[in-house]
Amino acid sequence: MPADTVLPYPDTKPVGHADFYFATNATFRFIKQRHGIEGLRRYWQDIGREYYRPVSEQWREKGMSGVAEYWRAFFAAEPGAEVEVHESPDEVTLEVKVCPLIRHLREHGRDIVPEICQHCYFVSEAIAKPAGLAVRVCGGNGSCTQRFVKRHAALEPQNLEDIATAS
Repeated sequence: MPADTVLPYPDTKPVGHADFYFATNATFRFIKQRHGIEGLRRYWQDIGREYYRPVSEQWREKGMSGVAEYWRAFFAAEPGAEVEVHESPDEVTLEVKVCPLIRHLREHGRDIVPEICQHCYFVSEAIAKPAGLAVRVCGGNGSCTQRFVKRHAALEPQNLEDIATAS
């Protein structure tokens, strides 16, 4: 990971290109058709565990400030995102008012993979776990709340029914 960025990729553009969301949706659809929903969830977990390993290491080293720093940089580079990042010593909360992926797919009349909002949980949980953190997602289908907290035994498991299907 380049030293001057908290993002795990070397892209130098200040903002990404929204058409990438078409490829993301199509990839998820392909994997789901070939391997089922469990295969798609494994794919998301693999991305979080492998591709985002540098992010996980940052979060382990920097704690909640590293989580907040990452998400601020991430959403600053996402075209059309409207997200507030709230940080405290024990939690980082993302208030996703407008999900850039859902927004772009809708604006272009794309058929959205219904479980697409679950990817935020499965990818982020795989990033968070090695850092001693957990994520809980509520909402979806264009706006949601994502809470990053310290992992502990009393933490309720994620209820996937709390994550809306997209349409």
